[in-house]
Amino acid sequence: METFKTIDQFISFQSHLIKKLNPAHPTIIISAGTCGQASGANDLIRIVKRELLSKKWTDQIRLRITGCHGFCEMEPSVLIEPKRTFYPKVNVKDMVRIIKAVAEDKVIEELLYLNPSTGERIETQDEIPFFKNQIRTLLSLNEKIDPIRIDNYIEQGGYKAIVKVLSKREPRGVIEEIKASTLRGRGGAGFPTGLKWERFAEQPDGKGKFLICNGDEGDPGAYMDRSLLEGNPHSVIEGMLVGAYATGANEGILYVRNEYPLAIKHLVIALRQAYQMGLLGSNILGTGFSFNLQLVRGAGAFVCGEETALIKSIEGMMGEPVQRPPFPVRKGLYGKPTLINNVETWANVPIIINTGAQEFKKIGTERNSGTKIFSLVGKVKHTGLIEVPMGITLKEIVYGIGGGSSGKTEIKAIQTGGPSGGCIPATRFDLTIDYESLKAAQSMMGSGGMIVMDEHTCMVDVAKYFMNFLKEESCGKCFTCRKGIQRMYEILNDISSGKADRSTLDLLEELSTTVRDTTLCGLGQTAANPVLSTLHYFRQEYLEHIDHHHCPAGVCKPLITYTINEHCSGCQLCLRTCSVGAITGEKKKPHHIDQTKCIKCGACGDVCKFSAIEMRPIETSQRTKG
Repeated sequence: METFKTIDQFISFQSHLIKKLNPAHPTIIISAGTCGQASGANDLIRIVKRELLSKKWTDQIRLRITGCHGFCEMEPSVLIEPKRTFYPKVNVKDMVRIIKAVAEDKVIEELLYLNPSTGERIETQDEIPFFKNQIRTLLSLNEKIDPIRIDNYIEQGGYKAIVKVLSKREPRGVIEEIKASTLRGRGGAGFPTGLKWERFAEQPDGKGKFLICNGDEGDPGAYMDRSLLEGNPHSVIEGMLVGAYATGANEGILYVRNEYPLAIKHLVIALRQAYQMGLLGSNILGTGFSFNLQLVRGAGAFVCGEETALIKSIEGMMGEPVQRPPFPVRKGLYGKPTLINNVETWANVPIIINTGAQEFKKIGTERNSGTKIFSLVGKVKHTGLIEVPMGITLKEIVYGIGGGSSGKTEIKAIQTGGPSGGCIPATRFDLTIDYESLKAAQSMMGSGGMIVMDEHTCMVDVAKYFMNFLKEESCGKCFTCRKGIQRMYEILNDISSGKADRSTLDLLEELSTTVRDTTLCGLGQTAANPVLSTLHYFRQEYLEHIDHHHCPAGVCKPLITYTINEHCSGCQLCLRTCSVGAITGEKKKPHHIDQTKCIKCGACGDVCKFSAIEMRPIETSQRTKG
């Protein structure tokens, strides 16, 4: 691998790679992020390599192995360029057929994506509703780059941004460009990135300044940062290089949780390649600018997503938040000025430098520019990673991209912002996605997790689930966080068990606001959001649990009982399905459920074809005994 000692040498090399590009050359692209590999992408890769070598098609057809493309539920998927033909859920036998079709410039109609709404086959990926309704600036690069081949990144314009700022030699101008873009931190708080850089740059160099990439993505159901690091690690490295030059930092750290082995593998390779090419280290491209970057693996503590806890973790201490001020930009890692941004924020920096702040601002809103990546999961037809302009509505995401409810029941709510976010009802899906509107709706942007819920979701149970998660993840430093969240969980458990009264709701609300207002870090300050938002929007559901000992969604087991009505035909399907032998009865005669044995799993109701299984509120006498 060539080492570049001057800017001109690198520009010449990049121009050479770009000239060699042939967009018309048939290319098989296999999405091989974590989701793709878990679904069988590695088997497809082996088949393609074997077929191309055995048929001597290596000059005729190219293979590109990439990170996640976003449509995770359709993995393993295959994309064919230049026509951008998309094949979902490809198996080994289908892969052999696809290779032959590419060689013959044909399309296999029956393997194309089937639109569940229209019943039509769609050939081009860009016409599939899931992709069509997005604006993909970061995720689109995942399709074009093999993450372990730096040449791929360079031929797509990679490291052009750092070359541009090193050539101009105007660090202050870079900061002004970031400020003009109105980019806000994508880690959750939404603090203006340019302003943060400006304050950091004002700090004296002293004995060094640090940049940190916060890749400690711990929200359940969220995997945006992981997919960027797996699919395009060089974009993050380049963003940090630009940030280092603009602010005077000379050391950088990529902090990634150890549960992301593929992301770590690709980062290790990318760092090694960048050092070998002279894009990291001392006297980069002969400009006198030096920046060293290393990888640190986090142990997976959710609280280490908070910047001061993250710093303590890097220093080898327990990941506990510390009081601010002073803020890390003044006194951070090892007592030195430290600038922390998350993965998606750093990845946006090269785009802003290359296209210009004004072009970047054309997407999104005045105060919320650019795009945002979300993980869309839950009770929607189409799940995966989406990239949308800031200011889009929840309705456009859930119904336009997600395709609406995945079942027969209506969508009830969406939870945004991870465990510390809030639950927004379907009646408010006209809400725009920006930092201010979500906060006003008692939720938050967070790192970008979105969980869609339908009528089978109990909102009390949802709040209890997140309180259980947060009480386990609290570092325990603050008494109100350590004991307050635990007590909130216990109260919710009482409500879901039929052991609460109306005064309990007042206690729960008072405790939630106390935890929010008295804790030290963001974990405790936002922990009450799931409770407060569900109390605000779904109070009637809480009252159903308290007044009538009834869970409308049929989730809270202590409040429900399963019975068999007169519609039972005696087919014995439910009897054979019951794993604990709670159902008895003769063939073609009504069956019976033994309540002492029933574990309330609901499997009998799932298989019954005659609507004979009824889920009812538990009898008062049974509640008393319980």
